Amino acid sequence: MTAIKHALQRDIFTPNDERLLSIVNVCKAGKKKKNCFLCATVTTERPVQVKVVKVKKSDKGDFYKRQIAWALRDLAIVDAKDAIKENPEFDLHFEKVYKWVASSTAEKNAFISCIWKLNQRYLRKKIEFVHVSSQLLEELPKVTEGMCQANIQSIMASEKQVNILMKLLDEALKEVDQIELKLSSYEEMLQSVKEQMDQISESNHLIHLSNTNNVKLLSEIEFLVNHMDLAKGHIKALQEGDLASSRGIEACTNNYMDYLSRLYEREIKDFFEVAKIKMTGTTKESKKFATLPRKESAVKQEAESLHGSSGKLTGSTSSLNKLSVQSSGNRRSQSSSLLDMGNMSASDLDVADRTKFDKIFEQVLSELEPLCLAEQDFISKFFKLQQHQSMPGTMSEAEDLDGGAFSRQHNSGMPLPVSSEKDMIRQMMIKIFRCIEPELNNLIALGDKIDSFNSLYMLVKMSHHVWTAQNVDPASFLSTTLGNVLVTVKRNFDKCISNQIRQMEEVKISKKSKVGILPFVAEFEEFAGLAESIFKNAERRGDLDKAYTKLIRGVFVNVEKVANESQKTPRDVVMMENFHHIFATLSRLKISCLEAEKKEAKQKYTDHLQSYVIYSLGQPLEKLNHFFEGVEARVAQGIREEEVSYQLAFNKQELRKVIKEYPGKEVKKGLDNLYKKVDKHLCEEENLLQVVWHSMQDEFIRQYKHFEGLIARCYPGSGVTMEFTIQDILDYCSSIAQSH
Repeated sequence: MTAIKHALQRDIFTPNDERLLSIVNVCKAGKKKKNCFLCATVTTERPVQVKVVKVKKSDKGDFYKRQIAWALRDLAIVDAKDAIKENPEFDLHFEKVYKWVASSTAEKNAFISCIWKLNQRYLRKKIEFVHVSSQLLEELPKVTEGMCQANIQSIMASEKQVNILMKLLDEALKEVDQIELKLSSYEEMLQSVKEQMDQISESNHLIHLSNTNNVKLLSEIEFLVNHMDLAKGHIKALQEGDLASSRGIEACTNNYMDYLSRLYEREIKDFFEVAKIKMTGTTKESKKFATLPRKESAVKQEAESLHGSSGKLTGSTSSLNKLSVQSSGNRRSQSSSLLDMGNMSASDLDVADRTKFDKIFEQVLSELEPLCLAEQDFISKFFKLQQHQSMPGTMSEAEDLDGGAFSRQHNSGMPLPVSSEKDMIRQMMIKIFRCIEPELNNLIALGDKIDSFNSLYMLVKMSHHVWTAQNVDPASFLSTTLGNVLVTVKRNFDKCISNQIRQMEEVKISKKSKVGILPFVAEFEEFAGLAESIFKNAERRGDLDKAYTKLIRGVFVNVEKVANESQKTPRDVVMMENFHHIFATLSRLKISCLEAEKKEAKQKYTDHLQSYVIYSLGQPLEKLNHFFEGVEARVAQGIREEEVSYQLAFNKQELRKVIKEYPGKEVKKGLDNLYKKVDKHLCEEENLLQVVWHSMQDEFIRQYKHFEGLIARCYPGSGVTMEFTIQDILDYCSSIAQSH
């Protein structure tokens, strides 16, 4: 039995996290002997579950299988059958009574004892034990008590060993304390090493930073040296320049403009080249680009080297230094963003192409604006042009700076009027930044080539920057240049609108397939949706409204033109579907200047829907319709309605004969063919099939009611009715729509 118990524990109960406590070999009472085992088990995990499990040996091999398990809490009574005589039989009362015969009385008693102990421990004496020997139940507490006393005595006897163990534990704790002290000292040493390594790392970082700064400084110096190609006369004029006289100012300005124009031209072209690369999304190798503020830094260094030792320009040099430091710091943060794109990949701008173009174009304008304003302010301060007061003078004398008028006026000893000073500054800016306007025009042409709709973005952005520049100074170089470029942008915008209208006029439709929504109608929807998002709160909304008016007129005219030319699709279908699409687009976008066109589109859609319904429906009850047309003709000739039935061709028998030709089955068949025909005409994207079908249903019912009215007035009391009802028509239409 011990071997069996071990095998059951290993094969059945251990995999289920259960522990086998007792086992009894039994068979069912009164039946053919089929041995099995009843096992008392408990789970190894809490909460503890106590079970009685029936296990049977397999007939096909030497292994056991679990048949059934009962929870011990479901056990109500344990009946040992006889408390005096030895009897191997016993009953277990679960949901029903199970009668067992144990292989021996000893096994039965051991199993019942185990159940009694489990009942005492886990179930608080819930189970009732019947016909169990009192001696067996009394021995169990005594055995338990004896075992407890033996355990206590054993513990008392081992007190000496416990003391020895405690002493060993104390010694072990002392050893642990010593080890902790050593570990603490080691940790302090490691912390010291870490601090030293951090200092070394920081020192290395500072050395690396210093080397990086030296490399950048060397690059700046090389840049300055490579671009210092001034003529000796220019260098002398700058070193010995006298800004108190007109000739001195003229000489300095000429030298300054000559140098700065060449210095800026290269960098601005590189700047625009970066923008073009990012617009087109090309990934060709980019060279190293200089930032725009770098040139001002170079100018500052030149000014210090040329004038620092002369002693004549102390005030202007001081103002130059202050201006250069302030504006360089402010503008470097603004301008570096676009030029840093030279090191970016096209995927870094994870936006749609048009949005990417809009961002780049806006960034280009935002970079140029502070650069031009700062340079203009620098020129004004450096050459002391802002400290002259407004004096009487002629504009014509100051307009031609290259022809000598400027020198003649200064030779006369008269200070320049304010308007002449502004003209002089503007002319200097034009010479310095002569490449900005053509580069902007080239950038605009590229954007228009990439996508003609980019002209919408450029018109809004350029208009805003022109408006901003004019608010600062309407006559400034920046305002004039951006204004000139804005004219080009407006022309491109007008050309975009004209091209769309021309494409509408040139559209060709297939003769073998249905028309559906015309391409230029879908393109107008795209254009309007894009334009509304771009021109939201824009200053030039009037330009867009004019374009809308031109486009929508072109759309209306060309929809009608295509509808007239259509062969595969009926004219009314082309008009109905496209004007429905136009009406839906205008209703969604809520364009205020196109309210009249929205109403017109709705009216055209409604008219052509009704026309198509009447045309397609035709006369579904053709003979009946002809019959009643004759009736109406007689009434029109003066015959009273109630006397029409006495006419030979229109008597009751003729009416019944015509009505019999239109039973419900034939009507439904005709409607089904009509539905298929309509389905072939309509396109799927506009989804008007059910709308058209419902309109046809209403028109058919209207004709039906018209016939019924004529029967009621012209054949009163005849009892003649149609062979189908309005409800039948509704059922036919609904059934046909659902079946398709």
